[in-house]
Amino acid sequence: MNSLKLGWIGLGNMGNPMVLNLLKANFEVTVFNRTKDKETPLIEAGAKSANSPQELMESCDVVLTMLSNDEAVKEIFEGPSGLLNREYPDKIIINMSTVSPATSRYLSTNCSKKEVAFVDAPVSGSVKPAQDGTLVILVGSTAESYQKVKPVFDVLGKISIHVGAAGVASSAKLAINYLLGLNLQGLAETIIFAENNGVSKEDMLSIINEGACGNGITKIKSTSILEDSYPAAFALKHLVKDLGLAKEAGLNTPLIEPLFDSYSAAQYEGLGDEDVMAIIKSLRK
Repeated sequence: MNSLKLGWIGLGNMGNPMVLNLLKANFEVTVFNRTKDKETPLIEAGAKSANSPQELMESCDVVLTMLSNDEAVKEIFEGPSGLLNREYPDKIIINMSTVSPATSRYLSTNCSKKEVAFVDAPVSGSVKPAQDGTLVILVGSTAESYQKVKPVFDVLGKISIHVGAAGVASSAKLAINYLLGLNLQGLAETIIFAENNGVSKEDMLSIINEGACGNGITKIKSTSILEDSYPAAFALKHLVKDLGLAKEAGLNTPLIEPLFDSYSAAQYEGLGDEDVMAIIKSLRK
């Protein structure tokens, strides 16, 4: 059994497999989720259950959060029975949610007031890497805190990269998701243009993936395009949120506005809960 007692809040598509990997690595994990049904398979796998974030904080050395947006994260930290209801010397909170750099700095400051170490640790990768333990983990914290929790990251990801202080990792996550949006928008536009001019999507995907323009994400998304099926590995609505956060954080480049508008239109059309590659469905209209 690993010596660190872990708490986990947020059992969505990413959180659930990540907790399972920690249990398989013999960490003691206690979970909290507002929808208690989501806890059941993890309890059956060996996790414990807490009745509140505060109870989780009191019983664990390190608490990890994986939630949908800034507001949800702040509520867990500061709400009734929240993580920061009192001082917790020597404890660590790791936020693995994608939030704004300003929110990460705000949470870090508030944790310091309660003598809690804060680690900003969003991930690059979606459901399959979460299941396989091959996420790329971006870390913003003190060097000391990073070393303390690195054994946790070694289970959840294929690499963790300490990029600086709290907030810097959130900036890195928004940057990589901007590139993700550009990649998939470009892929969708390329396929549509090719099809409109007599090139099958099968042939065009082979041309892309066997050549210099092919990359990990074009290969991962090829099956969805071929089958015209887009179950959410990374929901389109989350990319819209992240692009908006990037704009708020100062991203002001020639492509951010049309990119944000394109994905926002797709969400407005009802594609928000489908995979981000469903942008191709919107562009075909």
